[in-house]
Amino acid sequence: RGIYSNPTNPQILMLQNGVPMTALYSGDKGSQWGGLPLENIARIEIIRGPGSALYGADAYSGVINIITKTAADIQGTELGVRAGSFKTRNAWAVHSGKLGDIDVAGYLALGHSNGPNNTIESDKQTVIDGLANTRASLAPGTLRMGYDSVDGSLELNKGAWRWRSGYKFRNNIQPGPGVLGALDPVGRGKSERITSDLSWSGMDVVPNWDVSAQASYLFYTQEYFSPFQLLPPGSIGFTNGMFGAPNTWEDQTRVSVVATYRGLDAHTVRMGMGHDDLDLYRTQEIKNFSIQVQGQDVLLVPFADQTPVEVPEAASFMTPHRRVVDYVFVQDEWRVARDWAFTGVMRQDHYSDFGHTFNPRMALVWDARSDLTAKLLFGRAFRAPSFTELYSINNPVVRGNSELKPESISTWESALSWQATADADVNLSVFRYTMKDIIRLSNQQWNNAGVQQGHGLELDVSWRVARTLKVQGNYAWQRAKDEATQADPGFAPHHHVYGRVDWRPLGAWTFGTQVNYVADRKRPAGDARPDVPDYTTVDLNIRCGEGVKGWSFSGGVLNVFNADAREPAGASVSIANDLPLPHRTFFIQAVYRL
Repeated sequence: RGIYSNPTNPQILMLQNGVPMTALYSGDKGSQWGGLPLENIARIEIIRGPGSALYGADAYSGVINIITKTAADIQGTELGVRAGSFKTRNAWAVHSGKLGDIDVAGYLALGHSNGPNNTIESDKQTVIDGLANTRASLAPGTLRMGYDSVDGSLELNKGAWRWRSGYKFRNNIQPGPGVLGALDPVGRGKSERITSDLSWSGMDVVPNWDVSAQASYLFYTQEYFSPFQLLPPGSIGFTNGMFGAPNTWEDQTRVSVVATYRGLDAHTVRMGMGHDDLDLYRTQEIKNFSIQVQGQDVLLVPFADQTPVEVPEAASFMTPHRRVVDYVFVQDEWRVARDWAFTGVMRQDHYSDFGHTFNPRMALVWDARSDLTAKLLFGRAFRAPSFTELYSINNPVVRGNSELKPESISTWESALSWQATADADVNLSVFRYTMKDIIRLSNQQWNNAGVQQGHGLELDVSWRVARTLKVQGNYAWQRAKDEATQADPGFAPHHHVYGRVDWRPLGAWTFGTQVNYVADRKRPAGDARPDVPDYTTVDLNIRCGEGVKGWSFSGGVLNVFNADAREPAGASVSIANDLPLPHRTFFIQAVYRL
């Protein structure tokens, strides 16, 4: 929809089984995410547009909720292995069963990948070399995106009670194009995420009342056991290179209660409240430089022997901070008439660090015909400032600002859902939004400094042509304008087309192909480079399911025609030719069900 502030998409709220995966430090899912395997995912729910009225902070332009498999989804034991390009290999086991009258579901996966070996033609040090007449850059050089992975989960379910726990570990994470946009051949990190949630759901606890409650815990740490090489040896003032490792540890505890009342004619009222205790309780920085401010200039001064050491907390990138959130919401689903329904939601959040925020959402739905539904929606949402935006200190690039307010967005949307035939669905939505108090860099500090307006449309089509053939696709178009520059804010494509065909001509054999077309991406104001090149990628896959004695096999080729596809890198990163996506990639997979 044209909404962009940094590459990690903090305006998208990612949930896992309804629990936010947001890292306090960065305000997104964490810079050391390292992918998520699909084998234990039952479904992925996506809500487009503002959702803060129900989901709170960061449900700004959309919500993604990843639902893991229950015992009913698994029904037995599955073992699988996969291998592919870049020395990628994975193995996993999924199992469900009974422990007395308790349903049990378990999952364990191990993986490794060297990551794509694309080339970065020039980097930030290339620019510095041009200005300082040095030759320190490691470009052209290889993009480093390898990692090792461990994923596991356990779920117990008995009646109205459900307990889930999860473990996600990423090790030897490589820094991609480099933290400062300079190639880094030595930096490595790790992240660890432990989740646990207990929920209870009761129907008709008292007449006409349904009640549910949930308590969840998240531990997250990201550490860099081999400090990032921010600039290579030979860069100005750094004979041995410039190194840094900002490490964080955080705990998040959340409790919520929701009650639904069905005792009113034509109304269903839903009320909820919750409390979040969000604590980034430890920070640590290892580096070989200090920062000195002289007027408007920020100087990077190397330590005498240029050896990376742990610095005192007050001299690190941030000191620990804590955030407490309390919220209440109420929702009314009102059947106005036989073919008309109105839903209104209001939510009030109170943050200990920046105060109150109020966010409504309304939807008017008309069932015009049995096969046609029209909707008119309005919503307001907010993105909470991350801890690095609020409290960053001793940073050579940017300073935090404890006076920040949350970003806000107001969106109007109209939508049509048409069941064209028994086997074909068409969905169209048209939207317009206004963003305010956008958190942006100005004078090397985060500030609320911006208004952006945008509009566009999204079209989705799904058609089962025959029992053995299914076609689906979508098209998105958008335009946005930054009020300060009166120009396109950049990065997001004006046109995005996706299409997929699945064909099952012979028994258990399925052939699939998908096309992804991304076009017309502008540069933000101040970036004089040509527009980001368009690209089209084509993927092919084949699967033989329900094979001999429980075996199924699949394989595929991604980016079949080896397109030079690139995602935009901001001018501050100084990677002139943007970030290359993987070239042609192969994989094969085998799964055995007991």
